[in-house]
Amino acid sequence: MGWPFIGETIGYLKPYSATTIGDFMEQHISRYGKIYKSNLFGEPTIVSADAGLNKYILQNEGKLFECSYPRSIGGILGKWSMLVLVGDMHRDMRIISLNFLSHSRLKTYLLREVENNTLLVLKSWHENCTFSAQDEAKKFTFNLMAKHIMSLDPGEPETEKLKKEYVTFMKGVVSPPLNFPGTPYRKALQSRSTILRFIELRMEERIEKMNQGIDVEEDDLLSWVLKHSDLSTEQILDLILSLLFAGHETSSVAIALAIFFLQGCPNAVKQLREEHIEIVRAKRQSAESETELNWDDYKKMEFTQCVISETLRLGNVVRFLHRKALKDVRYKGFDIPCGWKVLPVIAAVHLDSSVYYEPQEFNPWRWQQHNGTSRGTSSSATPATSSKQFVPFGGGPRLCTGSELAKLEMAVFIHHLVLNFNWELANGGDQAFAFPFVDFPKKLPIKVVYQHHEYTTISHTQKSKEQLN
Repeated sequence: MGWPFIGETIGYLKPYSATTIGDFMEQHISRYGKIYKSNLFGEPTIVSADAGLNKYILQNEGKLFECSYPRSIGGILGKWSMLVLVGDMHRDMRIISLNFLSHSRLKTYLLREVENNTLLVLKSWHENCTFSAQDEAKKFTFNLMAKHIMSLDPGEPETEKLKKEYVTFMKGVVSPPLNFPGTPYRKALQSRSTILRFIELRMEERIEKMNQGIDVEEDDLLSWVLKHSDLSTEQILDLILSLLFAGHETSSVAIALAIFFLQGCPNAVKQLREEHIEIVRAKRQSAESETELNWDDYKKMEFTQCVISETLRLGNVVRFLHRKALKDVRYKGFDIPCGWKVLPVIAAVHLDSSVYYEPQEFNPWRWQQHNGTSRGTSSSATPATSSKQFVPFGGGPRLCTGSELAKLEMAVFIHHLVLNFNWELANGGDQAFAFPFVDFPKKLPIKVVYQHHEYTTISHTQKSKEQLN
């Protein structure tokens, strides 16, 4: 179980290719099986690469297991962050998030904002220029979440100032929790204070308006919480910071992964382009006055959903979860002592050859149904069981509240990406690594070539003139 206190943590967190589970996990599974004991993050731990146990853990949240992230995570995200809360308080925060991310809001306001922010980013792309696709994805999701949460407009000085502080904050979230002068963690704590003060000032402005009987016009999360909850100031600040973190970081990584996987799969790009050209063609033939995407258009993106599922399965943005046993648990002959940390490793199931055929291959067609079978499903698993074991957004009472928004973001971004560009990796390419958070060491440098057909949604002619000038 490794060295005293640190145990096997260093080996477990050693960077590895994101499309694998890493040498550490492979060796331990080979030696001990899919469920084994270890010592991680300073605690005795049960590690599970078993689909059945993982599902059992998620379904028994609050009964047999509960969320238990390292103390350093709570220190930087806040004690009222949805990521670390448990019990009734987590339920209340979750209800607020779900109400604001309602189906009706997704279909109207959020779909429009997702498309506007997608086009804002893609219209800045130029041919024969190398740029970071990862940074562009982060720009897209940050702008969207800043607008969605606090009605901040892209490019405005206050938005850019907040973004700069947030970048420093994120570097600390994913760094060792060393609270010494000059360390990324210490700088992140300082940026956290700056960000919270920024949010608090906007909150005070709106409370003052409400006290004066002035209607608050902003239709965002901050206004919704002030009007419909009795949360304290500290709780609101931590909620907004945690949703900014969750909504920005995971979605941007997923979009970068899609760009990376698709550049290596031209057949998938071809089929995507055909699907999205047909959507635009149908809109024009029906003489719709609006060119913007609507919910019916989104529901037609069937192969796009296959690409999204495969991106999430192979890339595994969230690789494992932190839980602890609330009581002694016995599962199929395995004993899990009360108080022990439990790590359900989602990535291990998604990359399990007994569940998915050739799991390291990017194969979006595995998600299509063909006469009751699914191409790309392992011979030992049916499409139904493979689907049930696919949990990129977690499960049970802690299922990610932003899962539908994340899929909407990816679909709309892919729609405009394939209609307007071909792309390739630049500067010798890049690869996704798990640190254990997923990242591209070179920030995923790419070059793009404009598409020239009647169904593009961005005017490349105007952009070419701007480049010449």
